[in-house]
Amino acid sequence: MNPTSIFNLESIHSSGVYPKRPLAIVRGQGARLWDADGREYIDCVGGQGSANLGHAHPAIVAALAEQAATLISCPAIFYNDRRAELLQRLVAVAPAGMQRAFLANSGAEAVEAAIKFARLSTGRSGIVAAMRGFHGRTLGALSATWERKYRGPFLPLVPGFSHIPYNKIAALDAAIGDDTAAVLLEPVQGEGGVRPAHPAFLDAARRLCSERGALLILDEVQTGFGRTGHMFACRHYGITPDLMAVAKSMAGGVPMGACLIHERLGEMRRMTHGSTFGGNPLACAAAIATLDVLASEDLPARAGRLGEILRRRLREIDSPLIREVRGLGLLIGIDLRLKVTPVLQALQERRVLALPAGSTVLRLLPPLVITESDLDDVVEAIAATLQDLG
Repeated sequence: MNPTSIFNLESIHSSGVYPKRPLAIVRGQGARLWDADGREYIDCVGGQGSANLGHAHPAIVAALAEQAATLISCPAIFYNDRRAELLQRLVAVAPAGMQRAFLANSGAEAVEAAIKFARLSTGRSGIVAAMRGFHGRTLGALSATWERKYRGPFLPLVPGFSHIPYNKIAALDAAIGDDTAAVLLEPVQGEGGVRPAHPAFLDAARRLCSERGALLILDEVQTGFGRTGHMFACRHYGITPDLMAVAKSMAGGVPMGACLIHERLGEMRRMTHGSTFGGNPLACAAAIATLDVLASEDLPARAGRLGEILRRRLREIDSPLIREVRGLGLLIGIDLRLKVTPVLQALQERRVLALPAGSTVLRLLPPLVITESDLDDVVEAIAATLQDLG
């Protein structure tokens, strides 16, 4: 199908909620993408964080083909071999003590489950979240999300949510009260500008929640499964949450999410939550293969090493338009002194695809399998783009 046909069909029949770039992606391999005209791009969008293993990884392709020929659907009212294996494997790589998981289909669903489980477990209703935080677009997750442009059209949202400045311990201390069910935080704010948490802030969150009977929920939807240099970003900080939302790259690009549950919360009550497709055998098979690849190719350590190299090279760019380079592993934000949209457009012309993180932050989320040579090309493209725009 030619690009014009693709553009026209999607424009006529899609909902219209997505801002579209004039680009039709039709194929991927590793950290490369191709458009409908055959042009090749270096992928630093990474499926918005869902392509940690890159595109068309042979282990994921094989797992999907084998499972699709065996069993695709099996609701959780029945036991299933793939689901059982995944749950065992997932808790084995999770932070110590997280012994249960609710399997879902996305990050927003995982966050919704965490909010419900926190209220259910504590008998409280208050949720403290952070300014600039992003947790999803369903009504519960949106209530925890800060950005006005996402929230505004849907007010009033779910009651009981409040927001504090990120990395401000005094504000956090003041916000956690007798009716606080949970504090919900990202270890690195992705959509909010790629802002890593200060270690003292997350340490205080863990301590204050424990002292006051609230739960700590970490949203590792974007930071999980090797992205930051550890399997989960909380390992950088040496803390363990009570509930943890994961998704995106959990199944190598196949839709899947989970809410991990610490053993101190125990088993959730029957019929308090559910999902028709959550934990389906097809996604579980892909997730098992993903865990195998992350371990066999040591991708978390690779992300940590390449991330350090990439941040160093970005900081060496001699441009007055760069305010700051920050991030963890291969989750990187370049804070600019200009709007990011023309930068994204110019990079696309140079065959590099990237993301925004707010109006002035260029976000890079390359697959963890990207080569160092490709990263060199990305740095050169960014440097040339900023020179032109400057």
